Amino acid sequence: MIPHQNQRVLGVIPARLGSTRLPRKVLREIAGQPMLSWVYHAARACTLLDQVLIATDSEEVLSYAQQHGLPTVFTPADCASGSDRVHAVGESIPADIYVNIQGDEPLLRPEHLDALLAPMSDPAVQVTTLATDCTPANIANPNAVKVVTSASGRALYFSRAGIPYDRDQAGSVPYRKHLGIYAYRKEALKRFPTLPPSRLEAIEKLEQLRFLENDIDIYVSYTPYDTIGVDTEEDLHAVEALLLTRPRP
Repeated sequence: MIPHQNQRVLGVIPARLGSTRLPRKVLREIAGQPMLSWVYHAARACTLLDQVLIATDSEEVLSYAQQHGLPTVFTPADCASGSDRVHAVGESIPADIYVNIQGDEPLLRPEHLDALLAPMSDPAVQVTTLATDCTPANIANPNAVKVVTSASGRALYFSRAGIPYDRDQAGSVPYRKHLGIYAYRKEALKRFPTLPPSRLEAIEKLEQLRFLENDIDIYVSYTPYDTIGVDTEEDLHAVEALLLTRPRP
């Protein structure tokens, strides 16, 4: 089933140039192309997206995008999160479903977006995201967010801690790593910035907890394809080694 039949699906890539750990990272070159180019072309290859836009508050990103024919919209500099930046786009560009595609995920595949949008075949689903298998090295890594779900795939909690806690040290717990790509129905996205930052969001520094604390369910799709969100020079080099083995978009 086509999950968005008769609905317009807009992909938005928030691309903030400022980054404390890796300055200018969305324009850093990886395997011959800026990171943003890898993300945009992977998203554009997903046939479920009607359009893909870059959303930025940077004149440099805007200039690069215009030079290379990548559709871009300028958004306010005070957007506190990727969801807020996608919401800013939604204020002027109509769609039924908005997809928040992180600009620092150059290992993005069209298959990620196919899995992300699959639960939207159920009109009751308001927000979706992705998870993949969590490696043993990442269970205790606070930069790798873990997620636990109900049997139906509804997110119960996201945490930087290693959840669920393996009390009996059985060693067979199926940990899942969250991939920070989201799809929102228009109503859920419109509501997000009207909600005050939540207590758990502030503690964990995870914006998706604002949805859960305000009783907006998030459904989690599984993908076998892990990614590396680029936050450091080491991440950049690891991603480059992988992308050099892929065909160029």
